[in-house]
Amino acid sequence: MTNDKRLTCGDRLSGRKLSHVALDALPPAPPAPAPPAPAPEREHADRISALRQQMKTEGIAAVAAASPENIYYLTGLDHLGYFAFTLLVIGATGQPVLVARTMETPTIRAQVPWCRHLAYGDGDTPAGAAVTALAAAAPSGSTVALDEDSMFFPPAVAAAIRAARPGERRPSASSLLARQRAVKSPAEVYRVRQAALVSDQAMAAGLAAARPGASERAVAAGVYRTMIEAGGEPPGFPPLIRPVTRLDTEHVSWSGDGLLRPGTGLFFELSASVRRYHAPQSRVVYLGHAPREAAGAAESALAGLIAARDALRPGTATGDVYAAWERVVGGAASGGPLRHHCGYLVGIGFPPSWVGGGEVLGIRPGGQTLIVPGMTFHLMSWVTRPAGHVISDTVLVTADGAELLTGTPRELTVLD
Repeated sequence: MTNDKRLTCGDRLSGRKLSHVALDALPPAPPAPAPPAPAPEREHADRISALRQQMKTEGIAAVAAASPENIYYLTGLDHLGYFAFTLLVIGATGQPVLVARTMETPTIRAQVPWCRHLAYGDGDTPAGAAVTALAAAAPSGSTVALDEDSMFFPPAVAAAIRAARPGERRPSASSLLARQRAVKSPAEVYRVRQAALVSDQAMAAGLAAARPGASERAVAAGVYRTMIEAGGEPPGFPPLIRPVTRLDTEHVSWSGDGLLRPGTGLFFELSASVRRYHAPQSRVVYLGHAPREAAGAAESALAGLIAARDALRPGTATGDVYAAWERVVGGAASGGPLRHHCGYLVGIGFPPSWVGGGEVLGIRPGGQTLIVPGMTFHLMSWVTRPAGHVISDTVLVTADGAELLTGTPRELTVLD
């Protein structure tokens, strides 16, 4: 496996048939780069400082973040208790405040002792605690930014805040934090690289388990086992493993019905999670033999990935990257609608998503966002005609272009 940004002749579809792939038959993952120097506490303090500088520029007195991704980015709080309302309130000065259930006190004390915990009991409404935290951070009549694009910001809580603080300007904290999180620090890039290495190993395990007579469930079990043993944590989204005949049922995964047969095309889309950072990739493989039209679909998908990768350069608009992909795959996809995007920003993710809910920057038609070094994207090339084929990788935007971080072989693969 290679993390080199270049694609070799083998990547351009050698058409070779692979004998059944075993874990030890695939090249070992390269060693991870040395860890970055900044301590997590220092980086979180720097992120809050940068946020406060932007708040000052935009005249915002306080930010109220509700998504677990935003809270983790700013504080490092890493738990699963966010299914109950949790809110991070950051004022222009002073100690950040975490509104969370009383039972989360030991976790908050252990992980982020420098934040104040404003607790609410299970019989209390969290809206009251949220209003109290904001009143302490920002005087009435000031501008407060709410993370309302997050699926974890209940409308009832937002309504209570508006009722308690009528007539105030309400800019989007979701947009403000999305802009800040878009460019990864060296420490974040290191985590994404780690996740990419584990994603490659998990994909290799899936290929090793895929054979005629095996069940989709057994393939998924191999992926999960390796993902965890190789250093990953529960991913924000489960691996998607299903036959190509069900390719268009996009957010469903393995089933327990029946066994894999010769000629089956199997779709994999997965991402490991390392310290909550993700690095997704997708591949399609065939068992025993592939249909005649598979080679053309795979060729088009890979050509599209190359075109999008080559266009993903600093200063380029996201819409131009999409157009570069569309020009290559348009003929192959003309039998059906083109995709709504060919990639999206990826990084911190908590269940139920490996990219976070709310506002996610996608590479879409007409997009005007400029590409910046330090962005990490899940770059996708998806064709539906003449046969379905998908290939995707996580890429890092550098000063020179885009570096592929995931490295599972990209040629049309037939497993014997």
